[in-house]
Amino acid sequence: MPTIADKRKTFRALHQSGCFVIPNPWDVGSARYLQHLGFKALASTSAGFAFSQGRPDGAVTRDMKLAHLHELAHASDLPLNADFEAGYADDLAGVMESVRLAIDAGVSGLSIEDGADRKLYSIEDAVARVRAARAAIDRAGDDVLLVGRAECFLLGRPDLDETIARLKAYANAGADWLYAPGIKTREQITAIVTAVAPKPVNLLMSSGADPLTVADLAALGVRRISVGGALARVGWGAVMRVAKQIATEGRFDGLNDSASGAELNALFRDDLKKRLS
Repeated sequence: MPTIADKRKTFRALHQSGCFVIPNPWDVGSARYLQHLGFKALASTSAGFAFSQGRPDGAVTRDMKLAHLHELAHASDLPLNADFEAGYADDLAGVMESVRLAIDAGVSGLSIEDGADRKLYSIEDAVARVRAARAAIDRAGDDVLLVGRAECFLLGRPDLDETIARLKAYANAGADWLYAPGIKTREQITAIVTAVAPKPVNLLMSSGADPLTVADLAALGVRRISVGGALARVGWGAVMRVAKQIATEGRFDGLNDSASGAELNALFRDDLKKRLS
């Protein structure tokens, strides 16, 4: 199994050119299955993990998140980018401490959001927080990538000009990658990719987005594609539909669409053998 240092080198190399998908597992099993499919890197999902703990998105403590990141970072051979929300601290010293702890957990990259409690920080405060995260990474001396996130479209301010201004400011503050979750159209994607070049852009693909393929997004200049909590929500959607059918109709035919136990056992048996050999 590669070391954390090896994974960080691999992660940085992945970002040098081209376009790749970085799917979002929420536990060890989903992480190992995504590796089995041939993906080259993984990203955590704050929502997916929160739901697995019976909590709403944003209600996971820092200690819970750090333990989860450590587990995911060591669950597979792939680099892990952390959805690190707003850094789990109100003050800059706290942001630096949180980032240092995430680095210690073994992540190869992490993102810092510019909003908390459903509100955006002022651009000045948000820039200061990105600078604090950058300083923590530089002080640690580890090859960890920093993603600056503009949450405008998710927090009730779908202003493309403001989003671009914030992304540019985060790039100047030391972000290696930029990310504006919530943008959906070709026009929005092209505007952001063009405005922040040469900084690379991560795009969130989720329900309600244009039916764009990886090839389409690569042609638009997107360099990295994530799916956030969408995979976890797909799983929850299946569980909710079938469980409701059992509870309200007394029927079990929804279980016919379940994954094969034999296939899952074979997959994880082979994976375990490789890890123990």
